[in-house]
Amino acid sequence: MKVKGRQGNGMNEDDARVLQEVQKNTQMAMQAASMIGNKIYDNDLAMVVRQQEMGYQSLYQEATKCLMKEQVKSYQSSGFQELMLKSAITGNTMLNDSTSHIAELMIKGNNRGLTDMWKIMNHHKNAGKESVEVAKELMDFEEKCIQSLKVYL
Repeated sequence: MKVKGRQGNGMNEDDARVLQEVQKNTQMAMQAASMIGNKIYDNDLAMVVRQQEMGYQSLYQEATKCLMKEQVKSYQSSGFQELMLKSAITGNTMLNDSTSHIAELMIKGNNRGLTDMWKIMNHHKNAGKESVEVAKELMDFEEKCIQSLKVYL
């Protein structure tokens, strides 16, 4: 893993951490969208969630490309995180799988993602332009997702 300081135009550790957080955030969002997609009965909401999932996939690939270019290790999720996510979605939709409730759960996930990205940005202030741009793209996307879900509340 090549992240000990800047190497030429290379990536520093802050860059790597920011991009890995983008990967983590988008990976969790894609999994959540996929899992919750089976519980959506409103065709319009299902389409919105599917489009969001594709948007997260694109941002995940962008962060991965940046890391691969510098030969930096990608974020690796644990099976435990996926299990926790699945349990949370199952528990939160067991008694209420209404369109409004699902939109609310998705908005809460977007807000958590935004909070995580703000934290990582504040703790890794030496991240370079490219990684900050990818992180900001994700944050802008999260905010757009929230706006598009509000109509289903």
